[in-house]
Amino acid sequence: MTTKTAQAAPVIPSASGLCSDLGAAIASERALASVALALGAETVGTLSSQEKALGKAAASTVVSKKIISQLKDMIRAGDDPLGDIFCVLRSSEERRENGATYTPTPIVQTMVDWAAAKNPARIVDPGVGSARFLTRAAAAFPKAELVGIDIDPLAALLARANLAVSGHAKRARVLLGDYRRFAERIDGKTLYIGNPPYVRHHQIEPKWKDWLFNEASKLDLTASKLAGLHVYFFLATARSAKPKDIGAFITAAEWLDVNYGALVRSLVLGDLGGQSVTVIDPTAQPFPDAATTAAITTFEIGAQPKSIYFKRVEKLAKLDGLGKGRRVHRDRLAAESRWSYLTHSTEKPPEGYVELGELCRVHRGQVTGANGVWIAGEHSVGLPDSVLFPTITRAREVMEAEGLLTDAARLRRVIDLPADLDELGTSERNAVKRFLKTARAMGANQGYVASHRKAWWAVGLREAAPIISTYMARRPPAFVINKADARHINIAHGLYPRDNLSEKVKKALVDYLQVNISQRSGRTYAGGLTKFEPREMERLIVPGPALLAAGMTA
Repeated sequence: MTTKTAQAAPVIPSASGLCSDLGAAIASERALASVALALGAETVGTLSSQEKALGKAAASTVVSKKIISQLKDMIRAGDDPLGDIFCVLRSSEERRENGATYTPTPIVQTMVDWAAAKNPARIVDPGVGSARFLTRAAAAFPKAELVGIDIDPLAALLARANLAVSGHAKRARVLLGDYRRFAERIDGKTLYIGNPPYVRHHQIEPKWKDWLFNEASKLDLTASKLAGLHVYFFLATARSAKPKDIGAFITAAEWLDVNYGALVRSLVLGDLGGQSVTVIDPTAQPFPDAATTAAITTFEIGAQPKSIYFKRVEKLAKLDGLGKGRRVHRDRLAAESRWSYLTHSTEKPPEGYVELGELCRVHRGQVTGANGVWIAGEHSVGLPDSVLFPTITRAREVMEAEGLLTDAARLRRVIDLPADLDELGTSERNAVKRFLKTARAMGANQGYVASHRKAWWAVGLREAAPIISTYMARRPPAFVINKADARHINIAHGLYPRDNLSEKVKKALVDYLQVNISQRSGRTYAGGLTKFEPREMERLIVPGPALLAAGMTA
């Protein structure tokens, strides 16, 4: 650690009007270490050898008793003058090497408040810094054990000093080390809370990149070695915590969308047990020295809630608690590769109404790559019925059904062959081989779609959807209950309920969609053609199951 002396007295943010006094008295990291020891850092556990070395180097630096007294008053009032001084003495560029970005108090308090009813027996801050999270949590949970971990010996001294002055020395430990090596468990519930360090992948040692990959593999997950350090902390927590432990981490929000963030998204849906994601826009300055979007993620290890809350705020004043916002079904999240759009404001549904995506997954039908080949006709005579599936192949088949599709005989058949033809009986396989000669002659094996299949002849129709809809027309989409067990190709969408819906509820849902969805909800192109992509259709507002079951959909 390089100790530097400021050329001029730094300006220290303070609510107590002591800026000039503090700047003059604590103008170097050595002086700051001396102050930490004078405030009682040595009374919180045992100092590491690095911390002792800092203390020895700072022994010749004396800060007045008046300044020490003023600092104590500020700390006891809930301020963090030590952290503020640290952030002035060490530039944001220098702190960025270790990912040290300090969190504003309103965010810290909101995260602690979220855990207020959880009654943890232990609090762990994996990147403790000056102990902003730990001191606030200590006040909220007066009986909990306190554990702070950091790799920076000066930050560790500051954390000890803040904990000592706040009166929490006897139940606190500060460990100088790497959180990825922390694996202590206790019988009671642990709250993991803090701001994991943000360090880009090119600053991470190869041995740790191997650690990330190997530890993720133990959970049957894949990790990218391009991941930033905060991803490692999510994984380390999921690996070492136990069921019912809880947590709240604030990090950069990029993991919601980038490829390397897939590991965090998998953890949120899996072992980590994600509860909510609250995004804070850069305009709110969630990280004062870094203009970036932040995300607060709350979790309960091992939990699998049906839905996770998503919310976005533009100002800290609007951060009125966590675990609120838009509820998004976990199955829906599992199908998405990017999550940030889910945090954007959307139309607030009336009481009892939800987004269609909370009830159903929406999937476009399969692309055949060559309808002239794969829709049965004279060229496919002789194929067995086992490979011919009644299928919606024209939008008008949905529109003309008037909400209920019952007659499969009126539909054309799509040829869907198994990738492994040995699954067929001898006579069926011979018939299929004769057809494939014709299909090759028609060029079915040469198209882009066919070249990207496991077997060029296997169309891979989706299972029959309980509800089918059109999605492109010069009119609103049409919906039908699929009693014909019909498949659908890519001229239609299939709606697959996430949970079991009774026939009464499905009918009420289709009846509502038939008359209450306008073209304005889709994407309208020149000439009046309106298109509904699957995710756009999932955002349609519909009555919830209770209202549908009660017939209250007017």
